[in-house]
Amino acid sequence: MSAEPAAPDVPAVPAGAARPQALLLTLLGRHVLGRAVLVSQTSVSEVMARVGVSDPATRSVLLRMEKRGLLRRERRGRPVFLGLTPRSRELLADGQRRLWAAAAVSGHWDGAWTLLTFSLPEAWQRQRHQIRSRLQWAGFGMLQGGLWIAPSALDVGQVLAGVEGADRVRAFVARPGPDVDVPEMVRDAWDLAELRARYDEFLARWGDCGPAGAAGDALAAQLALTTDWLAVLRSDPRLPLEHLPADWPARRAQEVFRRWHAELDPPARAAAADILVTAPDLS
Repeated sequence: MSAEPAAPDVPAVPAGAARPQALLLTLLGRHVLGRAVLVSQTSVSEVMARVGVSDPATRSVLLRMEKRGLLRRERRGRPVFLGLTPRSRELLADGQRRLWAAAAVSGHWDGAWTLLTFSLPEAWQRQRHQIRSRLQWAGFGMLQGGLWIAPSALDVGQVLAGVEGADRVRAFVARPGPDVDVPEMVRDAWDLAELRARYDEFLARWGDCGPAGAAGDALAAQLALTTDWLAVLRSDPRLPLEHLPADWPARRAQEVFRRWHAELDPPARAAAADILVTAPDLS
């Protein structure tokens, strides 16, 4: 194995609570998605160790992900290699879209809202949970009495694709009447204080880091940074800027993420190329 390229001054990985699975998905999304390769389990464990995840913990996460259909194993001689599945590719592609395809806040909103409601038999607890989880993932908030709303016109069919009970969902695209207090409606449907706290926590971990920060591991720092940022994005419905407080921290947090990601990317890619052992994916 060749000597690892010297890294510039990068921030030491902040003490965060990123789950091992989230870090592993970030690793796969950054360095495996879009490539026709398998990656060796041993080298994945080596990268995970750099972000503080032990080998037993990594093995446990890999096993759970395989059982959930997010990974497949393939032995090439003695080494075990890991490959993506259609389900994990879809999940990772969604993460990449959230990271790069949209701004943290919606500055170009046409004033429309998607409204939906559904009614399921009392015994359908699992289906109800799946529908609610998909709606929250897509940015919906519950306004009142089982009425869910989201900014802009969303493709509800795509959001709920494959979910049992989706045919019982009734969705509409509408605009509020002149007497509707939209900022109050937003506060009722989403916990803005909690959303702000997530951004503030991200900025507390990363916002004060700069080129003169403590020397650290570029690959580990980029994985932690991206995992933290994705966790924030996946909790944020991207509400219209005009209905958010003037000091809303999303744009500043996005600038911090993108600046640091770009700074860390060359040495992080070099380190990943040096550590990760790959093989052609022939499936």
